[in-house]
Amino acid sequence: MAMSTVEARESERATALSAAERFGIVEKPDLTFTPEIASATAHLYERVKDFIPAIEWPVYAPYVHGINRLKKERNAVILAHNYQTPDIFHCVADIVGDSLQLARDATRVDAEIIVQCGVHFMAETSKLLNPDKTVLIPDGRAGCSLSESITGADVRLLRERYPGVPVVTYVNTSADVKAETDICCTSSNVLDVVESLESDTVLCIPDEYLAMNVARQTKKKILTWKGHCEVHERFTAEELLEYKKADPTIEIVAHPECHPSVLEVSDYAGSTSGMINYVKTKRPPRVLLVTECSMASNIQAEVRDVDFIKPCNLCPHMKRITLPKILDSLVFMTEEVLVDPAIAGRARLAVERMVNLKQ
Repeated sequence: MAMSTVEARESERATALSAAERFGIVEKPDLTFTPEIASATAHLYERVKDFIPAIEWPVYAPYVHGINRLKKERNAVILAHNYQTPDIFHCVADIVGDSLQLARDATRVDAEIIVQCGVHFMAETSKLLNPDKTVLIPDGRAGCSLSESITGADVRLLRERYPGVPVVTYVNTSADVKAETDICCTSSNVLDVVESLESDTVLCIPDEYLAMNVARQTKKKILTWKGHCEVHERFTAEELLEYKKADPTIEIVAHPECHPSVLEVSDYAGSTSGMINYVKTKRPPRVLLVTECSMASNIQAEVRDVDFIKPCNLCPHMKRITLPKILDSLVFMTEEVLVDPAIAGRARLAVERMVNLKQ
């Protein structure tokens, strides 16, 4: 997947011009709610009617209609993480999933433009895997507390402190950090990645709780870094036990970015995709998802027979992505995500090793 020298130079020349200069700016669609738009979006409203009141749909529908029309005209594809709101997830996204799914699917898209509805490190990952494509993020301020907990310089210092110890880095990191990494991982494949390495000791960074949880599943010594997701670290075992006390029939399904004590009181613990599959397959009558709040709404649209209890911890960064910003991104071709060529090649290798580890 690595580019030749000629291809790299051509790519650099292309990106010397802004995305707006390369593709042009188009006229913004009329956002009036008309009978035509109502008819064209009716099937989409059926997907989200439990979460968006009918009286509010006339506000959403023109944006949904405009985005879906523009992405075809622009030859663009919209990737949306599971933490996006239902209007984005069910009404305009072409590909949805967790970090691993989006990373893999980003390598298979034919479109010229990728609009990443997630946080900045996800857009960077899409760019790393698609250096010849234009990658946009509707709001460049959509960051990540976990990603911002570590830098490439930090990883270099860790290598000095633990010479010869392989570095497994969570995909929730910047390209600068990935460039200093042996292989990336996600919450769904971290154990496979750790077990694939020959070393008896592994640096698993930056999510401390993810590393602590994987340490319980492997005989390898896991070295950690004190990085945390501001959404998942807020959950406590005590509050979950209170839910169980109030209703013992509730099944608690937790993400491994939570503290190990949270996983200990859960009925199931797994990655974002694992949590979704558990709910869809087992269909527990009542379930509490210990993760970002919007994911429960997105799953409930597909399993309406399941009652979701929602301790609503929202990711403020994910929620920076909105329909108006996605529309503006396609109209004005903003905000383009670029990765410094000096680090892109090394960062790409770490991501590709993860993507290719186990298809």
